[in-house]
Amino acid sequence: MNRSVVSAALVFVVCSLVLGLAGCAPAGSDTNRNATAAAAPAKETLNPAAVEAEVLKTERDWFKAGETYDVEAIKRIVADDAVLVYPDGTLGSKADEVRIAELKAIKSDGFEMMEPKVTVLSADAAYITGRSRIKNGTYKEANMKKAIDISGEYRFLDVYAKRNGTWQVTASQATRIEAQIPTASPSASAKP
Repeated sequence: MNRSVVSAALVFVVCSLVLGLAGCAPAGSDTNRNATAAAAPAKETLNPAAVEAEVLKTERDWFKAGETYDVEAIKRIVADDAVLVYPDGTLGSKADEVRIAELKAIKSDGFEMMEPKVTVLSADAAYITGRSRIKNGTYKEANMKKAIDISGEYRFLDVYAKRNGTWQVTASQATRIEAQIPTASPSASAKP
């Protein structure tokens, strides 16, 4: 065999062996991974009492905004992708809430929130349930012949998400509480 062929083969074997053993060496510190971990923002710690207070304040602000036709507050509180289910079963959106306020379509002697209860799901998600009362309320848009009486009590469920540091309504449902018709007791209807 030619000496140069043997030398080339030997160089190839040595290089292969060195590269192969280098792959078996213990890993050094992964500076990219450590830099990424250090650059990631720390998870927000959960303070349920603070979340509850913030969501309840935002809910009260939304009630007040509806009562006073505060369009800017409604735009801030209701998320762009919010889904709202009104008491008659129709679906609404942020644009609908803004339009209703701009038209002053709801008139009343006052809104009242009762028994609000916030359930905290995480540092950036919660929902609130409760009852509300509309005193002497009507709903009428320009295309309607007659105003609809909306006075009464409602149960509500509003879902909140914290986005970019601000709590916003992402889903809402209100259901009218119908008056309960008392039923006669069996003993009252029995004839002697």
